[in-house]
Amino acid sequence: MQVSLLYGRNGIAVPLPRDADVTLIAKPEMPRLVDPVAAVRRALQSPGESSGAAGLHEIAAGAKSACIAICDITRPVPNHLFLRPMIETLVSAGVPQDQITVLVATGLHRPNLGDELAELIGDPWVLRHVNVVNHDALCDEDHIELGRTPTRQTPVKIDRRFVQADVRIATGLVEPHFMAGYSGGRKVIAPGLAHAETIRTFHNHRFMSDAAAANCNLHRNPLHEEQLEIVKMIGGAYALNTVIDDQRNLSMVNFGEITASHQDAVSFIGQYCRVPVPHRFPTVITSAAGYPLDKTYYQTVKGMVGAIDILEPGGNLIIVSECSEGLGSDDYAAAQATLTRLGSQGFLQSIRHQPFAEIDAWQTQMQTKATEQGTVHLYSSLSPSLQALTGVSIVDDLQATIEASLDASACKSVAVIPEGPYVIPYVQAQVA
Repeated sequence: MQVSLLYGRNGIAVPLPRDADVTLIAKPEMPRLVDPVAAVRRALQSPGESSGAAGLHEIAAGAKSACIAICDITRPVPNHLFLRPMIETLVSAGVPQDQITVLVATGLHRPNLGDELAELIGDPWVLRHVNVVNHDALCDEDHIELGRTPTRQTPVKIDRRFVQADVRIATGLVEPHFMAGYSGGRKVIAPGLAHAETIRTFHNHRFMSDAAAANCNLHRNPLHEEQLEIVKMIGGAYALNTVIDDQRNLSMVNFGEITASHQDAVSFIGQYCRVPVPHRFPTVITSAAGYPLDKTYYQTVKGMVGAIDILEPGGNLIIVSECSEGLGSDDYAAAQATLTRLGSQGFLQSIRHQPFAEIDAWQTQMQTKATEQGTVHLYSSLSPSLQALTGVSIVDDLQATIEASLDASACKSVAVIPEGPYVIPYVQAQVA
């Protein structure tokens, strides 16, 4: 038997032993919008009642400027479907074309430039007609200081191009997120458009170690709560949210007030991304969701954490991730070096009392959640020098690794999650 996992651009076929008891974990079939462009235009013209907003044309009437925030290259957001209709609607409402900015919400990730920026935007017309720029979290002058959040006292500094725009629109993909519960909506603003000081505060050990900072959970999630406070502090915003299926087809799109429209999108994707299973497994095989998410090892951690709730303590978690761009940032490599030098507990102790997290060290902290649950095995294209910094077991032969894991367990039960972190399995309690 073979199963196909998302890996790079083309996927990878993984052979499984004939005697393996395989549980394939995937979303139920999702609806596909027959005419995605028409669906986008309808969303912009007639938001649903629960979105709490008028159509974009009415919202933008009389506005002198607009800023559209988009996710960076790490997420397969269908920007090519909605940016031009959105911009054309703004212009038709009277917003000067030269006062419309598309702002890439990089957070603390690197900028997207050249051919990569063209791929991200997906429509040459957009690049020719409006300003397209990258957010820079380290540039003090680019940000406005808004004070501190009322409950946790996070310092709030947000990109002034977004804050000062008459019309503020966040766009993105709503999917499970291993810290913030779900991506999209408010997350595009913070951390997407936030200053490094803001990001490093609500990504410190205190936030990351909170049990509520988990996949598919918004209830008392400290990151989510801070993000909502930040939205209030900038004076609110609107959002265009998308949901895609496992083939990257548009399944849902909406537009409206940022919090209400995001909640609608969460309610939609929540029906599909959370998949119940009857028990934990000694062997779990997963992916980092393929291109573009698996370009770096940094993003691969999401796939590890997404699967741990169904892994038996001490079990084997086998993950495939191309990592075509290596580990990630130099800061992340430094955090991983500390992890491999000190071990999980030593690393956690070293960051426990830091008010500002070291850049990208939060991903290393999240990795420890997976490695404390079981043994993580990685199949990738990383060079040997980079493999040494992963802190996990390196796999050259997938088939042999799977067979060894099954042979070592008392049963032949194995779970396979082809789509990686886009599907979050959980053990459903059995009714007596």
